[in-house]
Amino acid sequence: MARTLSDDSLWRRNSKLETFLKRNLERDAYERIRAYAPCVVVSETLNKVFMHVVLSDECIYLTEYSPRTLQQAVHFTHISDIELINDLPDFLRGREREQSLHIRIVHTSAKDTGKRNINSVKPQTIASSTQQFNYGVSPSMEGISSVLLSTHVAPSENTSWRVSQSSKRGDDCGKGIRKSRSASCPAYPSNLRLALPQALAQPQISPDINPLSGVTATQLWPLTPSCRSSVLARQMKTQEDMKGEEEKKETELHLYAVSLTSQIYLQLQSSWNSYIMRSTLTLDSLYMKTCSVSTPSPKKQTQHKISWERTSHLFSQLIGELLQEKVSLESLYLLLQELFTAAGRNPSIKKFFWRCPELYPFLVKTLEENSQLSQDGLNTIDRLLLSTLVVQTLSVMFRETELEPARLSMLTSKQGGVTAAMLLALVCDPELQPSHTAQLTSSQTPSYTEALQAEYLDAASVLLFEVVMFCLDASHTPHPGHFLTVSWVFRTLKSHPFLPHFMGYQAKQVVLLLSDSESPLNPSQAVLLYQRCHVLLACLHYSTYLSTHITSEFQEEFRYYVKISGLEDKLPPHYPISVPARHLISQLLSLMLHRP
Repeated sequence: MARTLSDDSLWRRNSKLETFLKRNLERDAYERIRAYAPCVVVSETLNKVFMHVVLSDECIYLTEYSPRTLQQAVHFTHISDIELINDLPDFLRGREREQSLHIRIVHTSAKDTGKRNINSVKPQTIASSTQQFNYGVSPSMEGISSVLLSTHVAPSENTSWRVSQSSKRGDDCGKGIRKSRSASCPAYPSNLRLALPQALAQPQISPDINPLSGVTATQLWPLTPSCRSSVLARQMKTQEDMKGEEEKKETELHLYAVSLTSQIYLQLQSSWNSYIMRSTLTLDSLYMKTCSVSTPSPKKQTQHKISWERTSHLFSQLIGELLQEKVSLESLYLLLQELFTAAGRNPSIKKFFWRCPELYPFLVKTLEENSQLSQDGLNTIDRLLLSTLVVQTLSVMFRETELEPARLSMLTSKQGGVTAAMLLALVCDPELQPSHTAQLTSSQTPSYTEALQAEYLDAASVLLFEVVMFCLDASHTPHPGHFLTVSWVFRTLKSHPFLPHFMGYQAKQVVLLLSDSESPLNPSQAVLLYQRCHVLLACLHYSTYLSTHITSEFQEEFRYYVKISGLEDKLPPHYPISVPARHLISQLLSLMLHRP
Protein backbone atom coordinates (compact mmCIF):
# COMPACT_ATOMS: atom_id res chain seq x y z
CA MET A 1 0.00 0.00 0.00
CA ALA A 2 1.18 3.54 -0.69
CA ARG A 3 1.08 4.33 3.02
CA THR A 4 2.30 1.83 5.59
CA LEU A 5 3.91 3.86 8.37
CA SER A 6 2.14 5.81 11.06
CA ASP A 7 2.35 9.59 11.14
CA ASP A 8 -0.63 11.05 12.98
CA SER A 9 0.38 14.61 12.13
CA LEU A 10 0.03 13.88 8.44
CA TRP A 11 -2.45 11.10 8.09
CA ARG A 12 -4.58 9.05 10.47
CA ARG A 13 -4.52 5.35 9.80
CA ASN A 14 -7.53 3.08 9.94
CA SER A 15 -6.29 -0.44 10.68
CA LYS A 16 -9.74 -1.98 10.23
CA LEU A 17 -10.12 -0.47 6.74
CA GLU A 18 -6.57 -1.41 5.74
CA THR A 19 -7.17 -5.00 6.82
CA PHE A 20 -10.37 -5.07 4.79
CA LEU A 21 -8.60 -3.69 1.71
CA LYS A 22 -5.72 -6.12 2.05
CA ARG A 23 -8.14 -9.02 2.31
CA ASN A 24 -10.26 -7.96 -0.67
CA LEU A 25 -7.59 -6.77 -3.10
CA GLU A 26 -4.77 -8.53 -4.83
CA ARG A 27 -1.35 -7.53 -3.59
CA ASP A 28 -0.55 -5.38 -6.66
CA ALA A 29 -3.81 -3.48 -6.32
CA TYR A 30 -3.34 -3.08 -2.58
CA GLU A 31 0.16 -1.71 -3.07
CA ARG A 32 -1.28 0.97 -5.36
CA ILE A 33 -3.83 2.29 -2.88
CA ARG A 34 -2.63 5.84 -2.28
CA ALA A 35 -5.04 7.31 0.25
CA TYR A 36 -8.42 7.00 1.91
CA ALA A 37 -10.65 9.43 3.76
CA PRO A 38 -14.17 9.51 5.25
CA CYS A 39 -16.52 11.64 3.15
CA VAL A 40 -20.20 12.25 2.59
CA VAL A 41 -20.90 10.95 -0.93
CA VAL A 42 -23.56 12.26 -3.31
CA SER A 43 -24.04 10.70 -6.74
CA GLU A 44 -26.75 9.33 -9.02
CA THR A 45 -27.07 6.23 -6.88
CA LEU A 46 -25.98 7.54 -3.48
CA ASN A 47 -27.65 10.32 -1.54
CA LYS A 48 -25.65 11.83 1.32
CA VAL A 49 -24.07 8.58 2.49
CA PHE A 50 -21.11 8.69 4.88
CA MET A 51 -18.48 6.36 3.35
CA HIS A 52 -14.78 5.77 3.00
CA VAL A 53 -13.34 7.11 -0.26
CA VAL A 54 -10.41 4.90 -1.27
CA LEU A 55 -8.03 6.34 -3.83
CA SER A 56 -5.77 4.23 -6.03
CA ASP A 57 -3.54 5.33 -8.91
CA GLU A 58 -6.21 4.36 -11.46
CA CYS A 59 -9.65 4.80 -9.91
CA ILE A 60 -11.79 5.80 -6.94
CA TYR A 61 -13.35 3.15 -4.74
CA LEU A 62 -16.14 3.52 -2.20
CA THR A 63 -16.85 1.37 0.80
CA GLU A 64 -19.19 1.66 3.76
CA TYR A 65 -17.90 3.44 6.86
CA SER A 66 -17.92 0.02 8.47
CA PRO A 67 -16.47 -1.70 5.39
CA ARG A 68 -18.39 -4.63 3.97
CA THR A 69 -18.19 -4.27 0.18
CA LEU A 70 -15.82 -2.41 -2.14
CA GLN A 71 -17.24 -0.55 -5.14
CA GLN A 72 -15.47 1.17 -8.00
CA ALA A 73 -17.09 4.60 -8.26
CA VAL A 74 -15.23 6.03 -11.25
CA HIS A 75 -12.11 5.27 -13.25
CA PHE A 76 -9.71 8.11 -13.97
CA THR A 77 -10.17 7.47 -17.69
CA HIS A 78 -13.68 8.90 -17.47
CA ILE A 79 -12.86 11.96 -15.35
CA SER A 80 -12.86 15.31 -17.14
CA ASP A 81 -12.49 17.69 -14.20
CA ILE A 82 -11.87 17.78 -10.45
CA GLU A 83 -12.58 21.04 -8.66
CA LEU A 84 -13.05 22.43 -5.18
CA ILE A 85 -16.42 24.14 -4.63
CA ASN A 86 -16.67 27.06 -2.22
CA ASP A 87 -20.00 26.49 -0.52
CA LEU A 88 -21.58 25.33 2.74
CA PRO A 89 -23.62 22.11 2.42
CA ASP A 90 -27.15 22.53 3.75
CA PHE A 91 -27.32 18.96 5.09
CA LEU A 92 -24.50 19.54 7.60
CA ARG A 93 -24.73 21.55 10.77
CA GLY A 94 -22.40 23.34 13.13
CA ARG A 95 -18.66 22.80 13.00
CA GLU A 96 -18.86 20.07 10.36
CA ARG A 97 -20.67 22.45 8.00
CA GLU A 98 -18.12 25.24 8.45
CA GLN A 99 -15.09 22.97 8.04
CA SER A 100 -16.35 20.84 5.16
CA LEU A 101 -14.57 20.63 1.81
CA HIS A 102 -16.79 20.11 -1.23
CA ILE A 103 -15.13 18.30 -4.13
CA ARG A 104 -16.91 17.90 -7.45
CA ILE A 105 -15.70 15.20 -9.85
CA VAL A 106 -17.10 15.50 -13.37
CA HIS A 107 -16.98 12.28 -15.35
CA THR A 108 -18.72 10.46 -18.18
CA SER A 109 -20.88 7.38 -17.87
CA ALA A 110 -23.08 5.32 -20.14
CA LYS A 111 -26.69 6.40 -20.45
CA ASP A 112 -29.11 3.96 -18.86
CA THR A 113 -32.88 3.76 -18.77
CA GLY A 114 -32.82 3.58 -14.99
CA LYS A 115 -30.44 4.02 -12.14
CA ARG A 116 -27.19 2.15 -12.45
CA ASN A 117 -25.63 0.36 -9.51
CA ILE A 118 -21.91 0.67 -9.03
CA ASN A 119 -20.17 -2.60 -9.72
CA SER A 120 -18.99 -4.23 -6.55
CA VAL A 121 -15.46 -5.48 -6.44
CA LYS A 122 -15.14 -9.12 -5.56
CA PRO A 123 -12.24 -10.33 -3.47
CA GLN A 124 -9.07 -11.21 -5.35
CA THR A 125 -10.38 -9.94 -8.71
CA ILE A 126 -8.79 -6.52 -9.03
CA ALA A 127 -5.68 -6.58 -11.20
CA SER A 128 -3.83 -3.29 -11.29
CA SER A 129 -1.75 -2.19 -14.19
CA THR A 130 1.96 -2.47 -13.60
CA GLN A 131 2.83 0.20 -16.08
CA GLN A 132 4.77 3.11 -14.69
CA PHE A 133 6.08 5.98 -16.68
CA ASN A 134 9.27 7.84 -17.12
CA TYR A 135 9.34 11.23 -18.75
CA GLY A 136 10.10 11.34 -22.40
CA VAL A 137 12.17 9.08 -24.58
CA SER A 138 15.84 9.78 -24.11
CA PRO A 139 18.55 9.12 -26.67
CA SER A 140 20.77 7.72 -23.95
CA MET A 141 18.15 5.04 -23.27
CA GLU A 142 18.24 3.66 -26.78
CA GLY A 143 19.70 0.19 -26.90
CA ILE A 144 18.61 -0.78 -23.41
CA SER A 145 17.56 -4.38 -23.79
CA SER A 146 14.92 -5.86 -21.53
CA VAL A 147 13.53 -4.62 -18.24
CA LEU A 148 16.17 -4.70 -15.57
CA LEU A 149 14.39 -5.33 -12.31
CA SER A 150 10.94 -6.42 -13.36
CA THR A 151 9.15 -8.19 -10.56
CA HIS A 152 6.37 -9.28 -12.89
CA VAL A 153 8.29 -11.48 -15.30
CA ALA A 154 8.95 -15.13 -14.88
CA PRO A 155 11.71 -15.50 -12.29
CA SER A 156 14.60 -17.85 -12.60
CA GLU A 157 14.99 -20.96 -10.54
CA ASN A 158 16.52 -19.01 -7.65
CA THR A 159 14.09 -16.05 -8.15
CA SER A 160 16.96 -13.66 -8.76
CA TRP A 161 17.39 -10.79 -11.17
CA ARG A 162 19.43 -12.29 -13.96
CA VAL A 163 21.92 -10.98 -16.45
CA SER A 164 20.66 -11.46 -19.99
CA GLN A 165 22.92 -12.91 -22.65
CA SER A 166 23.01 -9.56 -24.44
CA SER A 167 24.36 -7.82 -21.35
CA LYS A 168 27.46 -9.89 -20.71
CA ARG A 169 30.19 -7.46 -21.54
CA GLY A 170 33.30 -8.96 -20.07
CA ASP A 171 35.21 -8.35 -16.90
CA ASP A 172 35.56 -4.58 -17.25
CA CYS A 173 31.94 -3.63 -16.78
CA GLY A 174 31.08 -6.60 -14.63
CA LYS A 175 32.98 -5.39 -11.61
CA GLY A 176 30.77 -4.52 -8.70
CA ILE A 177 27.70 -6.20 -10.21
CA ARG A 178 26.80 -9.62 -8.93
CA LYS A 179 25.50 -12.09 -11.44
CA SER A 180 22.92 -13.41 -8.98
CA ARG A 181 21.02 -10.10 -9.03
CA SER A 182 22.27 -7.82 -11.72
CA ALA A 183 19.98 -7.24 -14.63
CA SER A 184 20.10 -7.05 -18.37
CA CYS A 185 22.16 -4.11 -19.59
CA PRO A 186 23.11 -3.01 -23.09
CA ALA A 187 26.15 -4.61 -24.65
CA TYR A 188 28.55 -1.98 -25.94
CA PRO A 189 31.80 -2.50 -27.80
CA SER A 190 34.86 -2.07 -25.61
CA ASN A 191 36.04 0.98 -27.56
CA LEU A 192 32.88 2.98 -26.76
CA ARG A 193 32.07 4.99 -23.68
CA LEU A 194 29.04 4.61 -21.39
CA ALA A 195 26.16 4.57 -23.79
CA LEU A 196 26.61 5.98 -27.24
CA PRO A 197 23.47 5.41 -29.31
CA GLN A 198 23.49 6.63 -32.87
CA ALA A 199 20.43 8.41 -34.15
CA LEU A 200 19.15 6.96 -37.35
CA ALA A 201 18.85 9.75 -39.85
CA GLN A 202 15.60 9.83 -41.75
CA PRO A 203 16.18 9.75 -45.52
CA GLN A 204 15.07 12.94 -47.23
CA ILE A 205 13.15 12.51 -50.48
CA SER A 206 13.32 15.39 -52.88
CA PRO A 207 9.92 16.59 -54.06
CA ASP A 208 11.26 16.58 -57.60
CA ILE A 209 12.02 12.87 -57.39
CA ASN A 210 8.80 11.13 -56.54
CA PRO A 211 8.99 7.37 -57.02
CA LEU A 212 5.18 7.19 -56.99
CA SER A 213 4.52 9.91 -59.55
CA GLY A 214 1.93 8.90 -62.08
CA VAL A 215 0.78 5.93 -60.00
CA THR A 216 -2.82 5.97 -58.90
CA ALA A 217 -4.11 4.73 -55.60
CA THR A 218 -5.99 1.92 -57.32
CA GLN A 219 -2.78 0.67 -58.90
CA LEU A 220 -1.02 0.67 -55.56
CA TRP A 221 -3.80 -0.92 -53.51
CA PRO A 222 -6.34 -2.65 -55.77
CA LEU A 223 -9.60 -3.10 -53.91
CA THR A 224 -10.50 -6.74 -54.14
CA PRO A 225 -13.94 -7.82 -52.88
CA SER A 226 -12.41 -8.88 -49.59
CA CYS A 227 -10.69 -5.50 -49.25
CA ARG A 228 -13.94 -3.68 -50.00
CA SER A 229 -15.73 -5.69 -47.33
CA SER A 230 -13.02 -4.91 -44.77
CA VAL A 231 -13.27 -1.21 -45.57
CA LEU A 232 -17.04 -1.33 -45.13
CA ALA A 233 -16.61 -3.22 -41.87
CA ARG A 234 -14.25 -0.56 -40.57
CA GLN A 235 -16.69 2.18 -41.56
CA MET A 236 -19.53 0.40 -39.76
CA LYS A 237 -17.35 -0.07 -36.69
CA THR A 238 -16.49 3.64 -36.71
CA GLN A 239 -20.18 4.51 -36.86
CA GLU A 240 -20.88 2.15 -33.96
CA ASP A 241 -18.08 3.77 -31.95
CA MET A 242 -19.50 7.22 -32.66
CA LYS A 243 -22.92 6.02 -31.58
CA GLY A 244 -21.42 4.66 -28.37
CA GLU A 245 -19.80 8.02 -27.68
CA GLU A 246 -23.16 9.73 -28.15
CA GLU A 247 -24.72 7.39 -25.62
CA LYS A 248 -22.31 8.60 -22.93
CA LYS A 249 -23.47 11.34 -20.63
CA GLU A 250 -21.72 13.64 -18.22
CA THR A 251 -22.43 13.10 -14.56
CA GLU A 252 -21.01 14.24 -11.25
CA LEU A 253 -19.69 12.67 -8.09
CA HIS A 254 -19.68 14.94 -5.04
CA LEU A 255 -17.45 14.31 -2.04
CA TYR A 256 -17.78 16.28 1.19
CA ALA A 257 -14.76 15.92 3.47
CA VAL A 258 -15.74 16.99 6.98
CA SER A 259 -12.36 18.41 7.98
CA LEU A 260 -10.38 21.39 6.70
CA THR A 261 -7.18 19.41 7.21
CA SER A 262 -8.31 16.66 4.85
CA GLN A 263 -5.85 16.04 2.02
CA ILE A 264 -8.25 14.13 -0.21
CA TYR A 265 -8.59 16.96 -2.76
CA LEU A 266 -4.84 17.32 -3.24
CA GLN A 267 -4.47 13.56 -3.36
CA LEU A 268 -7.18 13.31 -6.01
CA GLN A 269 -5.53 15.98 -8.13
CA SER A 270 -2.13 14.35 -7.80
CA SER A 271 -3.43 10.87 -8.63
CA TRP A 272 -5.37 12.13 -11.62
CA ASN A 273 -2.37 14.09 -12.94
CA SER A 274 -0.19 11.02 -12.60
CA TYR A 275 -2.72 8.88 -14.40
CA ILE A 276 -3.26 11.21 -17.38
CA MET A 277 0.48 11.59 -17.87
CA ARG A 278 1.11 7.87 -17.59
CA SER A 279 -1.77 6.88 -19.87
CA THR A 280 -0.77 9.50 -22.44
CA LEU A 281 2.79 8.21 -22.55
CA THR A 282 1.58 4.67 -23.15
CA LEU A 283 0.13 5.90 -26.47
CA ASP A 284 3.66 6.58 -27.69
CA SER A 285 4.93 3.40 -29.35
CA LEU A 286 8.50 4.70 -29.45
CA TYR A 287 8.38 5.45 -25.73
CA MET A 288 6.97 2.01 -24.99
CA LYS A 289 9.66 0.34 -27.07
CA THR A 290 12.59 2.41 -25.82
CA CYS A 291 11.62 2.22 -22.16
CA SER A 292 10.89 -1.51 -22.45
CA VAL A 293 7.44 -1.02 -20.99
CA SER A 294 5.10 -3.92 -21.42
CA THR A 295 1.78 -5.00 -20.00
CA PRO A 296 1.98 -8.51 -18.62
CA SER A 297 -1.14 -10.57 -18.80
CA PRO A 298 -3.17 -11.08 -15.61
CA LYS A 299 -2.30 -14.78 -15.77
CA LYS A 300 1.43 -14.02 -15.68
CA GLN A 301 0.93 -11.48 -12.94
CA THR A 302 -0.76 -14.13 -10.83
CA GLN A 303 1.81 -16.82 -11.51
CA HIS A 304 5.05 -14.88 -11.11
CA LYS A 305 5.47 -12.43 -8.25
CA ILE A 306 8.39 -11.71 -6.00
CA SER A 307 7.46 -11.28 -2.36
CA TRP A 308 7.93 -8.04 -0.47
CA GLU A 309 10.69 -9.63 1.59
CA ARG A 310 12.54 -10.87 -1.50
CA THR A 311 12.22 -7.48 -3.18
CA SER A 312 13.56 -5.79 -0.06
CA HIS A 313 16.52 -8.18 0.05
CA LEU A 314 17.39 -7.61 -3.62
CA PHE A 315 17.05 -3.85 -3.19
CA SER A 316 19.43 -3.92 -0.22
CA GLN A 317 21.91 -5.91 -2.27
CA LEU A 318 21.72 -3.38 -5.11
CA ILE A 319 22.17 -0.43 -2.75
CA GLY A 320 25.15 -2.10 -1.10
CA GLU A 321 26.89 -2.30 -4.47
CA LEU A 322 25.83 1.21 -5.44
CA LEU A 323 27.19 2.84 -2.26
CA GLN A 324 30.48 0.99 -2.13
CA GLU A 325 33.68 3.00 -2.54
CA LYS A 326 35.64 3.35 -5.77
CA VAL A 327 32.84 2.36 -8.12
CA SER A 328 33.81 3.06 -11.70
CA LEU A 329 31.79 5.54 -13.73
CA GLU A 330 30.53 2.81 -16.01
CA SER A 331 29.52 0.47 -13.16
CA LEU A 332 27.78 3.36 -11.44
CA TYR A 333 25.81 4.08 -14.60
CA LEU A 334 24.71 0.46 -14.95
CA LEU A 335 23.69 0.16 -11.31
CA LEU A 336 21.67 3.38 -11.52
CA GLN A 337 20.06 2.11 -14.70
CA GLU A 338 19.05 -0.99 -12.81
CA LEU A 339 17.54 1.08 -9.99
CA PHE A 340 15.76 3.40 -12.43
CA THR A 341 14.10 0.59 -14.33
CA ALA A 342 13.14 -1.27 -11.15
CA ALA A 343 11.40 1.82 -9.76
CA GLY A 344 9.43 2.18 -12.97
CA ARG A 345 8.19 -1.39 -12.70
CA ASN A 346 7.65 -1.92 -8.99
CA PRO A 347 6.17 0.79 -6.72
CA SER A 348 7.75 -0.87 -3.67
CA ILE A 349 11.18 0.20 -4.91
CA LYS A 350 10.18 3.85 -4.51
CA LYS A 351 9.24 3.32 -0.90
CA PHE A 352 12.50 1.49 -0.25
CA PHE A 353 14.37 4.37 -1.86
CA TRP A 354 13.01 7.01 0.50
CA ARG A 355 13.46 4.75 3.52
CA CYS A 356 17.16 4.35 2.75
CA PRO A 357 18.84 7.32 4.49
CA GLU A 358 21.99 7.23 2.33
CA LEU A 359 20.59 6.92 -1.18
CA TYR A 360 18.96 10.33 -1.75
CA PRO A 361 22.02 12.28 -0.49
CA PHE A 362 24.25 10.00 -2.58
CA LEU A 363 22.36 10.79 -5.80
CA VAL A 364 22.39 14.51 -5.03
CA LYS A 365 26.14 14.41 -4.40
CA THR A 366 26.66 12.51 -7.64
CA LEU A 367 24.62 15.12 -9.52
CA GLU A 368 26.62 17.96 -7.94
CA GLU A 369 29.96 16.42 -8.88
CA ASN A 370 28.97 15.61 -12.45
CA SER A 371 27.33 18.99 -12.97
CA GLN A 372 30.52 20.79 -12.02
CA LEU A 373 32.73 18.55 -14.15
CA SER A 374 30.42 18.96 -17.14
CA GLN A 375 30.58 22.75 -16.85
CA ASP A 376 34.38 22.51 -16.74
CA GLY A 377 34.33 20.46 -19.94
CA LEU A 378 35.80 17.31 -18.37
CA ASN A 379 34.48 14.03 -19.79
CA THR A 380 31.37 15.92 -20.84
CA ILE A 381 29.70 13.11 -22.77
CA ASP A 382 29.97 10.60 -19.95
CA ARG A 383 29.00 13.15 -17.34
CA LEU A 384 25.95 14.27 -19.30
CA LEU A 385 24.78 10.69 -19.62
CA LEU A 386 25.23 10.00 -15.92
CA SER A 387 23.66 13.31 -14.82
CA THR A 388 20.64 12.68 -17.01
CA LEU A 389 20.16 9.23 -15.53
CA VAL A 390 20.46 10.57 -11.97
CA VAL A 391 17.84 13.25 -12.68
CA GLN A 392 15.50 10.74 -14.33
CA THR A 393 15.87 8.39 -11.36
CA LEU A 394 15.03 11.15 -8.89
CA SER A 395 11.97 12.10 -10.97
CA VAL A 396 10.66 8.55 -10.89
CA MET A 397 11.14 8.40 -7.13
CA PHE A 398 9.09 11.56 -6.62
CA ARG A 399 6.16 10.37 -8.72
CA GLU A 400 3.30 8.67 -6.83
CA THR A 401 5.01 8.68 -3.44
CA GLU A 402 3.15 11.64 -1.96
CA LEU A 403 1.98 9.72 1.09
CA GLU A 404 5.27 8.04 1.94
CA PRO A 405 6.26 9.69 5.26
CA ALA A 406 9.94 8.86 4.76
CA ARG A 407 9.97 11.08 1.66
CA LEU A 408 8.94 14.17 3.60
CA SER A 409 11.46 13.39 6.32
CA MET A 410 14.23 12.98 3.76
CA LEU A 411 13.42 16.14 1.81
CA THR A 412 13.23 18.26 4.97
CA SER A 413 16.31 16.79 6.63
CA LYS A 414 19.09 19.25 7.51
CA GLN A 415 16.60 22.09 7.08
CA GLY A 416 16.20 21.16 3.44
CA GLY A 417 19.94 21.37 2.79
CA VAL A 418 20.12 18.27 0.60
CA THR A 419 17.07 19.34 -1.41
CA ALA A 420 18.54 22.82 -1.88
CA ALA A 421 21.78 21.27 -3.12
CA MET A 422 19.80 19.15 -5.60
CA LEU A 423 18.00 22.22 -6.98
CA LEU A 424 21.23 24.19 -7.39
CA ALA A 425 22.95 21.27 -9.12
CA LEU A 426 19.92 20.71 -11.35
CA VAL A 427 19.95 24.14 -13.00
CA CYS A 428 22.56 24.69 -15.68
CA ASP A 429 23.36 26.94 -18.60
CA PRO A 430 21.27 25.69 -21.56
CA GLU A 431 23.85 27.10 -23.96
CA LEU A 432 26.72 25.15 -22.41
CA GLN A 433 28.90 23.61 -25.10
CA PRO A 434 31.56 20.98 -24.38
CA SER A 435 35.08 22.31 -24.79
CA HIS A 436 36.74 18.95 -25.37
CA THR A 437 35.22 18.17 -28.76
CA ALA A 438 38.42 16.37 -29.71
CA GLN A 439 37.35 13.55 -27.41
CA LEU A 440 34.43 12.74 -29.67
CA THR A 441 34.70 9.62 -31.75
CA SER A 442 33.56 9.37 -35.34
CA SER A 443 30.07 8.35 -34.17
CA GLN A 444 29.81 11.24 -31.68
CA THR A 445 29.17 14.41 -33.65
CA PRO A 446 28.50 17.81 -32.06
CA SER A 447 24.82 17.33 -32.90
CA TYR A 448 24.86 14.19 -30.77
CA THR A 449 26.28 16.17 -27.87
CA GLU A 450 23.59 18.81 -28.35
CA ALA A 451 20.96 16.06 -28.27
CA LEU A 452 22.33 14.81 -24.96
CA GLN A 453 22.31 18.36 -23.59
CA ALA A 454 18.68 18.80 -24.68
CA GLU A 455 17.84 15.46 -23.09
CA TYR A 456 19.31 16.60 -19.80
CA LEU A 457 17.38 19.87 -19.94
CA ASP A 458 14.15 17.96 -20.56
CA ALA A 459 14.86 15.66 -17.61
CA ALA A 460 15.73 18.66 -15.42
CA SER A 461 12.43 20.38 -16.24
CA VAL A 462 10.58 17.19 -15.27
CA LEU A 463 12.34 16.94 -11.91
CA LEU A 464 11.68 20.62 -11.24
CA PHE A 465 8.02 19.96 -12.05
CA GLU A 466 7.96 17.14 -9.49
CA VAL A 467 9.53 19.34 -6.82
CA VAL A 468 7.08 22.17 -7.54
CA MET A 469 4.10 19.82 -7.33
CA PHE A 470 5.42 18.39 -4.07
CA CYS A 471 5.83 21.88 -2.60
CA LEU A 472 2.34 22.90 -3.73
CA ASP A 473 0.91 19.93 -1.85
CA ALA A 474 3.13 20.51 1.18
CA SER A 475 2.12 24.16 1.43
CA HIS A 476 -1.49 23.08 1.97
CA THR A 477 -0.60 20.63 4.73
CA PRO A 478 -0.84 22.02 8.29
CA HIS A 479 2.47 20.76 9.61
CA PRO A 480 5.34 22.83 11.07
CA GLY A 481 7.93 20.84 9.11
CA HIS A 482 6.49 21.93 5.78
CA PHE A 483 8.79 24.86 5.07
CA LEU A 484 9.37 23.49 1.55
CA THR A 485 7.06 25.79 -0.38
CA VAL A 486 7.24 26.91 -3.99
CA SER A 487 8.46 30.32 -2.83
CA TRP A 488 11.25 28.54 -0.93
CA VAL A 489 12.28 26.75 -4.15
CA PHE A 490 12.66 29.99 -6.11
CA ARG A 491 14.36 31.78 -3.21
CA THR A 492 16.89 28.94 -3.12
CA LEU A 493 17.49 29.15 -6.87
CA LYS A 494 17.61 32.95 -7.06
CA SER A 495 21.34 33.01 -6.37
CA HIS A 496 22.08 30.64 -9.25
CA PRO A 497 23.72 32.59 -12.10
CA PHE A 498 22.04 30.53 -14.84
CA LEU A 499 18.50 30.53 -13.44
CA PRO A 500 17.11 33.18 -15.87
CA HIS A 501 18.65 31.38 -18.85
CA PHE A 502 17.37 28.01 -17.64
CA MET A 503 13.79 29.23 -17.17
CA GLY A 504 14.00 31.17 -20.42
CA TYR A 505 14.87 27.90 -22.15
CA GLN A 506 11.69 26.33 -20.74
CA ALA A 507 9.57 29.20 -22.05
CA LYS A 508 11.29 29.02 -25.43
CA GLN A 509 10.56 25.31 -25.74
CA VAL A 510 6.85 25.92 -25.01
CA VAL A 511 6.70 28.55 -27.77
CA LEU A 512 8.54 26.32 -30.25
CA LEU A 513 6.22 23.38 -29.63
CA LEU A 514 3.06 25.45 -30.00
CA SER A 515 4.15 27.69 -32.87
CA ASP A 516 4.43 24.84 -35.40
CA SER A 517 0.80 24.35 -36.37
CA GLU A 518 1.36 21.77 -39.09
CA SER A 519 1.68 18.58 -37.05
CA PRO A 520 0.31 17.42 -33.68
CA LEU A 521 2.59 16.70 -30.76
CA ASN A 522 3.47 13.13 -30.00
CA PRO A 523 2.41 11.85 -26.56
CA SER A 524 5.82 12.37 -24.97
CA GLN A 525 5.97 15.95 -26.21
CA ALA A 526 2.44 16.61 -24.92
CA VAL A 527 3.35 15.39 -21.41
CA LEU A 528 6.56 17.42 -21.35
CA LEU A 529 4.65 20.50 -22.52
CA TYR A 530 2.15 20.00 -19.69
CA GLN A 531 4.96 19.78 -17.14
CA ARG A 532 6.80 22.83 -18.47
CA CYS A 533 3.60 24.89 -18.37
CA HIS A 534 3.16 23.96 -14.71
CA VAL A 535 6.71 25.13 -13.95
CA LEU A 536 6.24 28.41 -15.84
CA LEU A 537 2.96 29.10 -14.07
CA ALA A 538 4.70 28.56 -10.74
CA CYS A 539 7.37 31.07 -11.78
CA LEU A 540 4.75 33.67 -12.68
CA HIS A 541 2.82 33.16 -9.45
CA TYR A 542 5.58 32.74 -6.87
CA SER A 543 8.67 34.57 -8.17
CA THR A 544 8.56 38.28 -9.03
CA TYR A 545 12.12 38.07 -10.31
CA LEU A 546 11.43 35.25 -12.76
CA SER A 547 8.00 36.60 -13.69
CA THR A 548 9.53 39.91 -14.77
CA HIS A 549 12.28 38.17 -16.74
CA ILE A 550 10.00 35.70 -18.55
CA THR A 551 7.32 38.23 -19.49
CA SER A 552 9.83 40.82 -20.70
CA GLU A 553 11.72 38.31 -22.81
CA PHE A 554 8.88 36.15 -24.19
CA GLN A 555 5.65 38.15 -24.03
CA GLU A 556 5.70 39.01 -27.73
CA GLU A 557 6.55 35.44 -28.71
CA PHE A 558 3.55 34.15 -26.76
CA ARG A 559 1.35 36.87 -28.25
CA TYR A 560 2.13 36.09 -31.89
CA TYR A 561 3.00 32.39 -31.92
CA VAL A 562 0.78 30.73 -29.30
CA LYS A 563 -2.84 30.59 -30.43
CA ILE A 564 -5.67 29.04 -28.42
CA SER A 565 -7.46 28.17 -31.65
CA GLY A 566 -4.62 25.88 -32.71
CA LEU A 567 -4.40 23.87 -29.50
CA GLU A 568 -6.87 21.23 -30.67
CA ASP A 569 -4.61 20.48 -33.62
CA LYS A 570 -1.50 20.33 -31.46
CA LEU A 571 -3.12 18.25 -28.70
CA PRO A 572 -5.30 15.50 -30.24
CA PRO A 573 -8.52 14.79 -28.32
CA HIS A 574 -7.66 11.12 -27.79
CA TYR A 575 -4.72 12.09 -25.56
CA PRO A 576 -5.93 11.88 -21.94
CA ILE A 577 -3.77 14.90 -21.12
CA SER A 578 -5.14 17.14 -23.90
CA VAL A 579 -8.01 18.82 -22.02
CA PRO A 580 -6.00 19.61 -18.85
CA ALA A 581 -3.06 20.77 -20.99
CA ARG A 582 -5.23 23.15 -23.03
CA HIS A 583 -6.66 24.59 -19.84
CA LEU A 584 -3.15 25.05 -18.43
CA ILE A 585 -1.88 26.73 -21.61
CA SER A 586 -4.85 29.12 -21.57
CA GLN A 587 -3.96 30.15 -18.02
CA LEU A 588 -0.31 30.62 -18.94
CA LEU A 589 -1.12 32.66 -22.04
CA SER A 590 -3.51 34.88 -20.10
CA LEU A 591 -0.85 35.65 -17.49
CA MET A 592 1.85 36.26 -20.08
CA LEU A 593 -0.23 38.70 -22.13
CA HIS A 594 -1.72 40.69 -19.26
CA ARG A 595 1.40 41.18 -17.18
CA PRO A 596 2.79 44.73 -17.55
